[in-house]
Amino acid sequence: MKKLLALAIVAAVAATSIAAEQDATEQTVAKPEIQQSTIWPAVFAFCEWPASPDLVGLRLTIPYSTRQETVTGIDVGLWGRCKDFEGIQLSALRNDVKDTLGGIQVGIYNSANRADLFVIQAGLVNETQSFRGVQAGIINITGDGDGFQVGLINRAETFHGFQIGVINVIRDAEVPVLPLANIGF
Repeated sequence: MKKLLALAIVAAVAATSIAAEQDATEQTVAKPEIQQSTIWPAVFAFCEWPASPDLVGLRLTIPYSTRQETVTGIDVGLWGRCKDFEGIQLSALRNDVKDTLGGIQVGIYNSANRADLFVIQAGLVNETQSFRGVQAGIINITGDGDGFQVGLINRAETFHGFQIGVINVIRDAEVPVLPLANIGF
């Protein structure tokens, strides 16, 4: 392991010296700018570093992170926010996915626009526009859902599955509000 770490350090030093040499030669010779079409995703992110739009690996959102748009892997911290997410999001305060979520969200407040891949949300408040999976919390809210909701208050516009809680609302059901349990077909 120590040899591998030493090899990685030597490679990093060599890469930075080569990059510095290339920068010096590029300043003397003007070249046309070439736009790079593919960017390798980052493997590790901390707070707002790096500015890479994609991350495959571990992201530490301490205190928060909004730079990475697409995250695949594990997101741990206080406040995690991204556009697309697949993996496990563990945040003390909030997990926020603006578009597509697939995986597990655990935090005080979990939100996602589309959680159409199988999702588990566990927190005090769980909110999605559409989801397929399990929501477990004090308040669970979804627009269109397939799966299972467990909480004090469960609310859905359309729902195919089971709700267990004190107040269960499926707005397009024959009986829209039921205590203890509700089933959507």
